[in-house]
Amino acid sequence: MKHLMKKITFLFLYLFLLGNTLNAQFNEKPIMNLENEDLHPLNFGFFLGLNQYDFKFEYKDDLGDVLVDKSFGFNVGLISELRLNKFLDLRFEPGLHYTKRIMGFRGFNNKNDAIREVKSTYINFPLLLKVSTKRIGNWKPFIIGGASTSLNLGSNEDSLEDNSSATFRMKKNTYYYEMGFGIDFYLEYFKFSPSIRGVFAINDELVRDNDPNSPWTGNINAMKTRGIFINFTFE
Repeated sequence: MKHLMKKITFLFLYLFLLGNTLNAQFNEKPIMNLENEDLHPLNFGFFLGLNQYDFKFEYKDDLGDVLVDKSFGFNVGLISELRLNKFLDLRFEPGLHYTKRIMGFRGFNNKNDAIREVKSTYINFPLLLKVSTKRIGNWKPFIIGGASTSLNLGSNEDSLEDNSSATFRMKKNTYYYEMGFGIDFYLEYFKFSPSIRGVFAINDELVRDNDPNSPWTGNINAMKTRGIFINFTFE
């Protein structure tokens, strides 16, 4: 979690400095782009981005942590936005998120038993509230947060095989809360918005092995996804 917060802090500072640089260059008497962009009650767009998913474990006994090797995946999706007032927007951002995590379990000498590669393709359905500041020239900072649910197409939940047959199983449906921040940049023809968001699952996602004393799942009390999204939206 500390590494995740360091990444979020670094990227926030980058966006803040980028915004200040643009403001210093163009905000004396800026040419206002898309002056009526925020007057529309409905707005649509799409996003592209990167993700890095992790797992947070809760254990029954202190027998050592499950190791997780994370990698970057990608996000793609659509945006629909309902303007509530000058500073508040309600957003629905359905998207497809692909990620891969490699899990290492202690106590095994055989690599085939110790390693589980977890590939996940999530269809994510977030409902978010976007809170913006007053527009400053051609840019505007915002924070965003809300709740979401996702369908994991690679969960293996219905499989009759488990880790004894090298099949790691997760639940299909996951529920999250999301929090993030970003900056709207008003360009000549469209609005471009880089943002950073943390996602945190609230339900246990692990489907346990058939053996209650399984060396893979027997000591896990809960397994919950957490992650970070770096999205670039075009509206």
